[in-house]
Amino acid sequence: MGERKVLNKYYPPDFDPSKLPRIRRPKNQQIKVRMMLPMSIRCNTCGNYIYKGTKFNSRKEDVVGETYLGIQIFRFYFKCTKCSAELTMKTDPQNSDYIVESGATRNFEPWRAEDEETDKEKQKRDAEEMGDAMKSLENRTLDSKERWTFLLHWMK
Repeated sequence: MGERKVLNKYYPPDFDPSKLPRIRRPKNQQIKVRMMLPMSIRCNTCGNYIYKGTKFNSRKEDVVGETYLGIQIFRFYFKCTKCSAELTMKTDPQNSDYIVESGATRNFEPWRAEDEETDKEKQKRDAEEMGDAMKSLENRTLDSKERWTFLLHWMK
């Protein structure tokens, strides 16, 4: 029974791997991959909603000339499940996300707007505190008071 699951291959003693021909592939070759959709989208052609987690056979390619801090950006091509229109998206390593390029629109995600709003508030607060040590101290005392009121309210 064990011989069915052989993981090793037999190499004869006279085998020379340098004699194997090397396959030259173009730089921007498209590779077929199976992937899940990372967000919910809507097809622009037929209006079909395609939900997060839907599996696709897609083509992946390197985006030539675009990198972020040395990280390669990839583009994915896949088809709508209803009308077979081609949809494209690419990776966005700066925001740890994906960008829908063509053929579809991304559905609104309310938590994304909240996250952006809190980030803007934090950046504004950091800019205020940058030159003013007193403002920084005031903000820290307000934060600690808020935490204590939350804990006291929670413990009741």
